[in-house]
Amino acid sequence: MKLTLHAAAALVIAATYAGIALAQPGYQDRFVTVNNLRVHYLDWGSADKQPFIMLHGIARVAHSFDHIAPSFKNDYHVMAIDMRGHGDSGWSPEGAYLVEDYVKDLEGFVDQLDLRNLVLLGNSTGGRVVQVYAGLHPDRVARLVVEDVGPQRTNEIASAFARRVQQEDKGWASEDELVASLVKTRGSVREDLQRNYAHFGSKQRDDGRVVWKRDPNLVKGFVPTELWEYVSKIKSPTIYILGGASNIVPPETQERLKATLPDVRIVTMPGLGHYPHLEAPAEYLKIVQAFLIESTKRFP
Repeated sequence: MKLTLHAAAALVIAATYAGIALAQPGYQDRFVTVNNLRVHYLDWGSADKQPFIMLHGIARVAHSFDHIAPSFKNDYHVMAIDMRGHGDSGWSPEGAYLVEDYVKDLEGFVDQLDLRNLVLLGNSTGGRVVQVYAGLHPDRVARLVVEDVGPQRTNEIASAFARRVQQEDKGWASEDELVASLVKTRGSVREDLQRNYAHFGSKQRDDGRVVWKRDPNLVKGFVPTELWEYVSKIKSPTIYILGGASNIVPPETQERLKATLPDVRIVTMPGLGHYPHLEAPAEYLKIVQAFLIESTKRFP
């Protein structure tokens, strides 16, 4: 199969660490139009397998899952989506970036591809999206994996992202400078994954500066959020994978999740932050794979 330009570029920075290979070949770049926006996604596998959709966090991109998606492609039809306003997907002219707006895109994506029996995995904002979708469409969702996020977003978290967007507006002189900045501020993620993020998640601005591929208006939708009404309607086997050093899902929220979803699993990965799939990919994969196997045995 002929590789896309993105796939060929990814191979240049391919690396293997703890059994997890980054940017293995085999995906295809695809686009669909939903809600009048062109949505980009990466496609591993074939349509005759159970669909497994991955959604990234705020300011991230579909390529955030390059290092774990291939581990599932033999058993699933894996698709990682650039959410609106991110990566190579279109920007909302109205600045519509609430969780509910992303959910509408996921609904359109699933309907257009006529997908059923979904496995959904979402990190951060993507995790909020899959929670809402699973609550709205319990008949469509077979398994749910939520990474380091719960049903609530506080004003403190929302304000922090707005400050970050403002700080990063000036960009970087080069992709290498961007990578160095990421390594310095997020040392818990290995460098090849940082470089992959910088490569696929950034672009060169007209003035030559390297900036993130994201709509600055994302901040309009990154507001305090409360999603318990949707979470209470989730019917699928569900696992929340949390970083032990993260405070995004505090103990009281975990207890409420257990009371709301009696069959839920909550796994904390000690010492990790907000991106367990990036900070400890091999261990993260083991947790997800064990959950999928175990839940399939219980709920075939």
